[in-house]
Amino acid sequence: MPEALYSLILFAVVATATPGGATTLATASGAQFGLRRSIPLLLGIAFGLALLAATAASGLAALLQTLPILEFAMKLAGSSYLLWLAYKIGGAGAPRMNDGEDPAPIGFRTGILLLLLNPKGWAMALGAAASFAALASSALALALIMAMTFGIAAITSLSLWCVGGAILARKLRTERQWRLVNILLGTLLAASILPIWIN
Repeated sequence: MPEALYSLILFAVVATATPGGATTLATASGAQFGLRRSIPLLLGIAFGLALLAATAASGLAALLQTLPILEFAMKLAGSSYLLWLAYKIGGAGAPRMNDGEDPAPIGFRTGILLLLLNPKGWAMALGAAASFAALASSALALALIMAMTFGIAAITSLSLWCVGGAILARKLRTERQWRLVNILLGTLLAASILPIWIN
């Protein structure tokens, strides 16, 4: 049992730390707003992943596998949402230089939606639930273990990505540098959609 739990923790750490849509969004938010103002987004993503992992472990996510039209609709909605976020990030300038306004950071609800509309996240959660089902004797216990493991792993790794973005922001001096970095981050976020459609 402890070996299986360690394996789940390692799986969750690797899954949440590798580059993707959530990590790119955390980095961009860290660059634009710093860690403190990005906390609602990071908590939303972590909560969304915990909820997704718990749902997968409880067996409700099997619905996605039996209804291909639902999976396609989620892919379409998730891709559209990520493209909108990529556009917003790619078009941003330096913090507080956008028409004299102080833009609001992306919030908790957006973080949750990012995960719940991400078929790649569902596939990862389903795979983890199937692989580590022996960790608990009931679906509820497995859902709690999965939610805690993925939630903690996500908030930890996303905080590191966010801090990385904040450190990067200290190196940027001109509006042109900010625009280039934001275009790069927006492009990376848009590119994170490709694995959703390539099966």
